[in-house]
Amino acid sequence: MDQDEILLDAEERMDKAARVVHDQLTGLRTGRATSGLVDSIRVDYYGSPTPLKQIATVSVPEPQQILIRPFDAGILNDIAKAIQSSDVGLAPNSDGRVIRLNIPPLSTERRRQLVSRVKDLAEDARVSIRNIRRDANKHADQALKDKLMSEDLHEATKDAIQELTKQYEGKVNALAEAKEKDIMEQ
Repeated sequence: MDQDEILLDAEERMDKAARVVHDQLTGLRTGRATSGLVDSIRVDYYGSPTPLKQIATVSVPEPQQILIRPFDAGILNDIAKAIQSSDVGLAPNSDGRVIRLNIPPLSTERRRQLVSRVKDLAEDARVSIRNIRRDANKHADQALKDKLMSEDLHEATKDAIQELTKQYEGKVNALAEAKEKDIMEQ
């Protein structure tokens, strides 16, 4: 692998790690309603697990409520079952046409637990990014050993890999800090 291939591979993988933690943090419940809370829910739709947003309109009419309006009213009960069996921790209220999810306010203890979970997710992402850095450095070392790159290019590649690592760790830290602040707001 040459320098460009090593850096491109590392950047793609680090970006994917940052997107994964972003998606995980979006699904964490805060005291405020957001459609991201139900994005990961899959509904058994004619024998196939289908994402909720593909079979229903999800809206947030009030700060403490999520409104789910299915395209096919016949799957209302299936959506309610999927919500109950998910790890969202919300009870669906159905009126025969739509499902309402009321978001209760979080206790201080629950907020602390969620902040702890955010920190764990962020640390997992940072470890993943560091593992990607290690792999990229191994590729650079191997290219130097195979005489595919010079000593100077090898050092420049390692410096660029370290800069990528700092950049993506910074993104993960910013995402985690924003989510922590969002959770701790009353």
